[in-house]
Amino acid sequence: MWKNTRNFLLFFVINFGALGLGSFLMGSSPIENSWYQSLNLAPWTPPGWVFGAAWTTIMLLFSVYMTVVFKENPTRSNKIIYTIHLLLNIGWNPVFFQLHLILPGLIVLAALFLVLLVTHNKNFGWYNWKTLLITPYLVWLCIAFSLNLYTLIYN
Repeated sequence: MWKNTRNFLLFFVINFGALGLGSFLMGSSPIENSWYQSLNLAPWTPPGWVFGAAWTTIMLLFSVYMTVVFKENPTRSNKIIYTIHLLLNIGWNPVFFQLHLILPGLIVLAALFLVLLVTHNKNFGWYNWKTLLITPYLVWLCIAFSLNLYTLIYN
């Protein structure tokens, strides 16, 4: 029990730390970012507060998810995949918001989605309760991809 709690807290700190680092690397919030504000945003772009609520929920569930992954399959390959996930998750912010590279941002989002799919399929397959923990993350990445694709096409 202690090991699971310790692992959950570790993933919680790392995941939320990655969110914080990604936000820091954005340079400024989307509201303060003049380049972002000048873009023709998708009509379905959620209000700013939704992003914070979504990412908080996603990272909480993902911390539980990764605790289960490492409880059931604490392999080196899972550590590598998780590290790649972190780099992609953190890296999207500066690619999009600082460097204004929309197409590479789309590629980062697609790669992040694929990394999550590989992780889940490799460890659990699709027909089990653990899918519920990863689904919000996958859905949010689809929304983010659609928002970025709209930005690429209409700007």
